[in-house]
Amino acid sequence: MVKRLRLLILLFILLAVVLSAALARWRMHAWDRPQVVALYPISADGLPATEAYLQRLDGAAFGALQDFFAAEAARHGLALVQPFRFELGRRMVKQPPAPPSQAGPLAAIGWSLRMRWWAWRETPATSPVPDVRLYLMFHAPSRETQRLPHSVGLQKGRLGLAHLFASPAQQGSNQVVIAHELLHTFGASDKYDGASLQPLPPEGYAEPERFPPLPQLKAELMAGRIPLSETESRIPAGLGETLVGARSAREIGWRR
Repeated sequence: MVKRLRLLILLFILLAVVLSAALARWRMHAWDRPQVVALYPISADGLPATEAYLQRLDGAAFGALQDFFAAEAARHGLALVQPFRFELGRRMVKQPPAPPSQAGPLAAIGWSLRMRWWAWRETPATSPVPDVRLYLMFHAPSRETQRLPHSVGLQKGRLGLAHLFASPAQQGSNQVVIAHELLHTFGASDKYDGASLQPLPPEGYAEPERFPPLPQLKAELMAGRIPLSETESRIPAGLGETLVGARSAREIGWRR
């Protein structure tokens, strides 16, 4: 009798967790109000150049994000005029846990849990409480840092880690990275080949109906690159060279 009762309690807890996750996902994709996105700058390298950049950083560096998503949401027929509201949070000092060096689901799950615990403990309290928290890891540009660590966006926990260059010249490409990781937190999937980084047709092409299909003129945001040929692509210079494709729009609830 006791074992049966324990089993029923366990099943009830599991059902409650599943229903809670489903409700949270429905609310996330309801788009009945702007989603508040807090951006927390962090110096990834502690270099003087990065420090100087962060001291000058203000909300104007991210203004294009709000306009970009408003225009893309309207293009997909979303009734909400302003899907996101971006807020520049206080600068953070403590470093987040480093992503796992080895691939694998267990390592990824472990890092995700550590990252969510770190975010809960270290993020400054704000009002209103943000819907999404993005931690911006800034690196001073140099020959050694022309290739930044991989950025991550987590749907569970609604947070992301974006590696960016501490340079005004890279402001446009930084915004593309932020936008990409933000949509991951709403369930959008990557649309590029993990080995070659080439966008995957057709969903990885901004204009899949274009003839001839290559070269493309813009990047699908979740593909991250503008395909020029079957083996060549380039990183967009800014949000003006990107758009949210139809599949990505469906994944985040902008289209049915």
